[in-house]
Amino acid sequence: MPWLSDYAKKKKIEYFLQQIPRHSRILEIGCGAGWVGDYLRTHGWPHYTGMDLSAPADVVGDILHWRELGLKAESFDSIIAFEVVEHVDCFRACYELLRPGGVLMITTPVPRMDRVLRLFEAVGLNQKRTSPHDHLVDLARVPYFENKVIRTIFHLSQWGIFTKDLD
Repeated sequence: MPWLSDYAKKKKIEYFLQQIPRHSRILEIGCGAGWVGDYLRTHGWPHYTGMDLSAPADVVGDILHWRELGLKAESFDSIIAFEVVEHVDCFRACYELLRPGGVLMITTPVPRMDRVLRLFEAVGLNQKRTSPHDHLVDLARVPYFENKVIRTIFHLSQWGIFTKDLD
C-alpha cells in the first residue's frame, strides 16, 4: 500500500474506529478491499456490515438503492464512508439509515486540493482512485446533519463526524 494511504489508515483507526462502541450496528459504504471490516471484526465489533458495488462485500449494490437491497431505515448506529462521498452524493441515504443519535464518519478530499492528490497518486504516494471524483464537497455544507465535527488534515483531506439529531 502506498505510504500516505498506509499512514492515513492508521490514523483513521485511531480517530474514528476506536471510538465506536463495541455493541454498535455499523455499516461501511465502499468497503473495497475490506480493511475496515477486518479491523473491526478482529478487534471485537460483531455487528459490522460492508457494502460496495462489487463482491466480496456483505451487501453488494449502490447505497442510493438501500431499500431494494434489504436495509432498514434507522437501523445503524454508525456509518463509515471513507473516501466515498466524492464519488456519490449519499448524505440523504446515510441520514435515513442512521438511528437518531447515530454517527456518520467521513473522509474525503478537500475539493480545491484534489489535483494535488492526483499528483500523489501518479508518483505512488497515495492509493489510486477507483472512479472519478464527480461529487467533491465541502463537508461544512453537507445537508441533513446539524451536529458536525470537521477536521482538515494537511490541507488535503477532510475528516468529519456527523451526528443525527435525536428528533
